[in-house]
Order: sequence, then C-alpha cells, then structure tokens
Amino acid sequence: MSIHWRAVIRLPFALTVLFLLSACDSTGSATGSSSGSSTQSSSIINVVAAENFYGNIVSQLGGKHVKVTSILSDPNVDPHEYESNVQTAKTVASAQFVIENSGGYDDWMDKLLSASPNSNRILLKGFDTATFRLPGNEHVWYNVDNVATIAQAITNDLKKLDSANASIFDNNLQMFKQSLQPLQQKISEIKSKYSGTPVGLTETIYLYQAQPLGLNVLTPFEFQKAMAQGNDPPADTVVTADNQIKQHQIKVLIYNKQTVTPSTTKLENDARAQNIPVVPVTETMPPGKTYQSWMLDQMNTLEQALQRTK
Repeated sequence: MSIHWRAVIRLPFALTVLFLLSACDSTGSATGSSSGSSTQSSSIINVVAAENFYGNIVSQLGGKHVKVTSILSDPNVDPHEYESNVQTAKTVASAQFVIENSGGYDDWMDKLLSASPNSNRILLKGFDTATFRLPGNEHVWYNVDNVATIAQAITNDLKKLDSANASIFDNNLQMFKQSLQPLQQKISEIKSKYSGTPVGLTETIYLYQAQPLGLNVLTPFEFQKAMAQGNDPPADTVVTADNQIKQHQIKVLIYNKQTVTPSTTKLENDARAQNIPVVPVTETMPPGKTYQSWMLDQMNTLEQALQRTK
C-alpha cells in the first residue's frame, strides 16, 4: 500500500524543532539517538530505517557494528496513519545511514531528511535499488530477489562508513543470502504444486510473491490499486471481486490485515462464509520475527490454505 497517498502525517512542528536543532549543530554530524552513548558514534554506525523490515536486514548485516532505529514497526497499525513527532525528527537528524523504501511509499522520510541536511549521511532507497519493480507497485521488499539486491547495497554502504570491518560485513552478507535459500525453496515448492491456482488479493502488496509462486490473481488490478491508495474502488471491480468469491472462482483470498476498509472486510467475511481459505499478510514485520521468518511463516500459511483447496 502507498503511505504517500493517504498518510496522516503531522510534520510541521517536528520540522520546525528539527530546523532549530540543525542550526545549533553547525557540523551537521550524527550524534546518535538518546539511548546511545557519545562514544558509540565513533565506532558504531547509527542507522535509521523507515520500516522495520529494512531495520532488521541491516541489523543482520551490520551486527554489533550498527545501532538501528526502525520507525514503522507495529503490524497492528495501518502504516498510512503514521504520525511523525519531534523525537522521530531528532532520531533521523542524528543518523549516519538512512534506509527508506521510496517509490512514493514513505515520502515523509524525505521531508525529515530535507529538514536536517547532512552531506556525510548516506541514504539508501529500497525501491530505487530493487531490480524487479512492478508497475504502480512500490512493495519491492516482498520479492526475495529484490531483498538480496538491497542487502548487497546495504553492505556496500556499511563498508563505506566503516571500512575497517568490511570483511565482517561481507561475511554477514553471505550468511544473509544463504538464509534466503529456504524462502526460495518454499517458493519453488508451492509453485510446483499450485501454479495456476486462482486467488484473490485485497491489494497489490502480494503481487510481488504471487507472480513467482505462479498464482493466478483474478481480482481486478484497479480494485487492488484503489485499496493500496486508500481510494474507493470502481463499482464494477467491486462487483467482480464479490462474484469471484460467491461463485468460487478463487480458491484462496490473501488480504493485507493492516489495510482494513468496508470493501476488504466484506470480501473477507464473504470468503469465510463460502469456506474459502483466508490468508492474512502484513505490511510491516511482526514483533519477534526476522525478515526471513516473517516471510516463511506467511508462505507456510498460504501453502496450508492451498492444500485445503485440493
């Protein structure tokens, strides 16, 4: 979904305070977040990730040589309703390395960065880095190959900031890439068994996995995109999506449980009433997970749902 389209972001006061803070710090250097010590800034890279899945990835790659703050992290909250604050602005201002998704997903981060210019700060944009991008769909982190590419870019930037530990970052990258292999294997297993299975999506986020899985997405793209943008879907697409459930044209409904609207709730309720398996997915990473375990858990749930359709 696109935070850019219907974000409820209140930045003016935070940006004003941040401007005053920046003016007081003529060096423009990162000082670390309030929980870090002054000595950490010289040996530990201070990283801010707009979303917690990127934060988790950089934590795996940087290990003890990074201190990561993730801004969007609650899977029970619609990211569209994110509200910035003064503490967030201060945290971003102190960062040496910032990771955002971009692609219209988290434009609020660009505003915070503009309010605290720092020529020494490195900015990585996941959407721009990804090699596989679907039209009108910014959710590139749902594609495992994209994540491997982004992890390589993160590692390259970490080495720029801390060349002394370059070999450690390289080793961590290799371990990270190896840890993605179970995801690739699961994708292959599901595709071999269920390729061509008709499914429904409440919005565009899962297209990045539905395609590699070989699933046949029947829900009109215009419906999915409207949900992702927080708009009312065209009336004819609502009728089509409803009929696909009532007539059992789809075998499974995959829905983003962080974007709940009357239209998506109706589809979910109708699917359950028709005994069509419903598979929830989230946009941000649940607590206690890594990127890998998060994705694998969702794929396992999907596989179980697909098994019920046999």
